[in-house]
Amino acid sequence: MRCFIYKSLKTECLYLYIDKKDDFTNVPAALFDSLGKLEFVMELMLSPQRKLAQEKAEIIMDSLKNKGFFIQLPPAIR
Repeated sequence: MRCFIYKSLKTECLYLYIDKKDDFTNVPAALFDSLGKLEFVMELMLSPQRKLAQEKAEIIMDSLKNKGFFIQLPPAIR
């Protein structure tokens, strides 16, 4: 599964994963506004076997399938 990752310039270590590049329509407006300005970081291919630093790929993939987005919070907020 392909995803596109953006970092919040307002909150350090907060990332938004979406399923379509530059398409934020699935992100609720209040949440999107709270993220502040976003900067594109990278495109990533996810699979259940892929190891990620902060979160399990399966959790991100499930959120992308069901919501169209995933928010990765900074470690201290989790």
